[in-house]
Amino acid sequence: MDFKQIQELIKIINKSNIGELSIEENDFKITIKQKEEITQTVMAASPLPVYTQPQVHNAPSMQQVTAQGNTSTEAAPKADNLITIKSPMIGTFYRKASPDKPVLADVGDEVTVGKVVCIIEAMKLFNEIESEVSGKIVKVLVDDASPVEYDQPLFLVEPA
Repeated sequence: MDFKQIQELIKIINKSNIGELSIEENDFKITIKQKEEITQTVMAASPLPVYTQPQVHNAPSMQQVTAQGNTSTEAAPKADNLITIKSPMIGTFYRKASPDKPVLADVGDEVTVGKVVCIIEAMKLFNEIESEVSGKIVKVLVDDASPVEYDQPLFLVEPA
């Protein structure tokens, strides 16, 4: 089984309700398990002033808090049209093809379908990650040389 077939299996499992899949061929065995992501919604109440007459108040602000403790406070209308480029594998995220080369994709750069946006090293193999969308990079979500998980957001792209 080659790497592309494994990637396709992961995509299919991710889109389905299958929790775990094991495949054995000759002396090759692979098990793919779906990751359960825990997300909590926390209400952050702001202190309200005291009025003598009834007033209409805006609802308290909402923040999404993920299991890692990151908070998302971006303006909702702006974030609605953004597309996320996600990691297709577990590995180490690199913004450059090598230390002496320029950054592959940075905030403000235009990307097209098939353009290499980063490198992910997995088991001593350096995999070029290509954009599946066209548009402008709005935010880089991962630090250079950081470990990444499968399906972890890497970039936010404003579609062209």
